[in-house]
Amino acid sequence: MDDVRHSPTVRRRRLARELRRLREAAGLTADEATRRLEWATGKVNKLERAQAVRPRVTDIRAMLDVYGVTEDTQREALLDLTREARRRGWWTAYGPLTDTYTEFESEARMISTFELSVIPGLLQTPAYARALQRGWLVRDEEIDRLVELRMRRQKLLTYDDPPRLWAIIDESAVKRSFGSEETKREQLQRLIDTARLDHVDIQILPTAAGFHPGLSGSFVILDYDQDPSLVYREISPSSVYLEGPDQVAERRRVFEHLSALALGPEESIARLRRLAERS
Repeated sequence: MDDVRHSPTVRRRRLARELRRLREAAGLTADEATRRLEWATGKVNKLERAQAVRPRVTDIRAMLDVYGVTEDTQREALLDLTREARRRGWWTAYGPLTDTYTEFESEARMISTFELSVIPGLLQTPAYARALQRGWLVRDEEIDRLVELRMRRQKLLTYDDPPRLWAIIDESAVKRSFGSEETKREQLQRLIDTARLDHVDIQILPTAAGFHPGLSGSFVILDYDQDPSLVYREISPSSVYLEGPDQVAERRRVFEHLSALALGPEESIARLRRLAERS
């Protein structure tokens, strides 16, 4: 898997689930495991909640010993997973991030995004991304770094194993004014060109659709090959991740409803083309 598609965060989440499953299979509570390992209070829970940023191989080996995991193949697979969870993601080159979304997006098999007010990050031009950061009152010295990060994220769509991207965008987002007429046309053309990729579907939700459940806010559903799906909601000043099966299912129903209300992919491209011609 290419580095851009490797997420230590997703691997930590997977490791955490396995550690909890093995502890429960051994018939131990977290407190009992902690005592047997002679660790500080809370360390087992921290590992099982994927809160240890760089889990130590020696710690995981000790846990496997206490849990009675003796089969060599299983042990080595979990230790390899620990090593992968310790790797630094490509995004660390851009400095500290206030949001972990990029870490979860990197390894997703499918990204289903509904955007109410802005164009999704994977579909933005540099000029649009820059104008958006200014609109969010980001400090000038931070804007270049954040725009570069966003452009690097977009490599996801060009790699040999890209995720499927299904984007539903409220029409108000593509009509929102920014920059010059030329930069607006460039952004619309970017949507048109990307929508032609086999692994990308873009639907425009027309304002004529009236009130709809997406008015409560934008969200993204992230699906994985080996891990449970989750929902991301960007809510200022921080973001929310929903992992419960019922919570994910509820957002999936909303997404399907919005898709039914939106223009089809070909109609959406035609709508975008007309908007570009008028810009």
